Amino acid sequence: MEKRILIIDDEENMRHMLTALLNESGFVVDAVADGALGLAKIEETHYNFIFCDIRMPNMDGMMFLKAAADKLENSYVIMMSAYGGIETAVESMKLGAYDYISKPFQTDEVLLTLRKADERERLKNENIILKEQIKDIADKSSFGKMIAKSRAMKSVFKLAEKVAQYDTTVMITGDSGTGKELIARGLHYGGNRAKSPFIPVNCGGIPEALLESELFGHKKGAFTGANKNYTGLFEAANSGTIFLDEVGDLPFALQVKLLRVLQENEVRSVGDTRAKMIDVRVVAATSKNLEHEVEAGNFREDLFYRLNVLPIHLPALIERSEDIPLLCEHFIERFNMKLGRNITGITPSAMSLLLQHNWPGNVRELENVIERAVVMAEETVLGRENLPQKLVNQTKPAHSVEDIFNGFSIKAGKEILEKNLIRRALEATKGNRTQAARLLEISHPSLLSKLKIYNIRM
Repeated sequence: MEKRILIIDDEENMRHMLTALLNESGFVVDAVADGALGLAKIEETHYNFIFCDIRMPNMDGMMFLKAAADKLENSYVIMMSAYGGIETAVESMKLGAYDYISKPFQTDEVLLTLRKADERERLKNENIILKEQIKDIADKSSFGKMIAKSRAMKSVFKLAEKVAQYDTTVMITGDSGTGKELIARGLHYGGNRAKSPFIPVNCGGIPEALLESELFGHKKGAFTGANKNYTGLFEAANSGTIFLDEVGDLPFALQVKLLRVLQENEVRSVGDTRAKMIDVRVVAATSKNLEHEVEAGNFREDLFYRLNVLPIHLPALIERSEDIPLLCEHFIERFNMKLGRNITGITPSAMSLLLQHNWPGNVRELENVIERAVVMAEETVLGRENLPQKLVNQTKPAHSVEDIFNGFSIKAGKEILEKNLIRRALEATKGNRTQAARLLEISHPSLLSKLKIYNIRM
């Protein structure tokens, strides 16, 4: 759509110069001689941008801003004046102006100010659309505190929602940082045990000498330093859920005790002669391949089958890269609240880097990258300069012209290069055409047209 500009200035030469410049730049321009006439114009027509002089007869620029305050919500007003300085600029912005330029000015300064305002408007509109999409996606594609739109994660959420209603023992697998504890919490709080305790335990983070006592408790005098009775985490989770994270790190000797808990629904504290009955749902998680651990003799086969009643596998982030923009928006909103910032989005070039990264630390790594970027950002939009250097410097294997084409026809070479780039973009985004179009820096309709011309199917 054509962008419309209104010029409000009592100097005829200024109106003529700006009209000629802006018409030449592709804008539709109207010009009037004072604020009152400008007020009448905005009653009739919506203008994307308004250049307004401050000193004018009848109604000056400040009076115009005050009178038009409720009509300028979707317009960017740029004030102009040969008088005044910072104080005047600040006062005009308090009244709703977007920017301020001093007369006399160069034509490049006018166009630069417009480009900045136009970019801000574009990002604002994109942000509104993105938030609406995110809300729609989040309403339909979430589980607990996790959100996603990829087919893989939707399948996980669907399974988890069903499993949450039962007391079945669950084994969650996936690389570190994929969100295993979030799924475990979702299973607990989405089921009939939600009002009872959820007790997370990192089996690899507690010293082996203390782990038995931590899990099952101990009696006073059971060992040196046991000065009083201690309630174990299984007993503390009674009527609720215990989450055994990194259960593959559990010492072999304790695996026998855990197996008994699962079989008999009872625990016996260290130093006690009697067992106590408990009602605990067990959800376990591991980043190890427990089947390989069983084959290697590091994990009991009978315990593995007791834990692996209903397996849920979380894919790595690189396997669901279409979730990255959604997760970024989610983390930006969270850190805006936490850190008191007002970040509105991410530039396409920065998003391109995020989509290309292989994310060895998965969602947790992405979360840390966004938090750092929000802290470091000088502008309201996150750019490449806000990302860690390792992401900015990441490189993909180069493809020389000789690798893809050995002829002489420029037309044929262009087609081969375009097809190669389109396929790479679709592979990088797992077939997401909207994201692929952004990587290619072309419009979505243009990409669809090229897919049809080149007969590319993904």
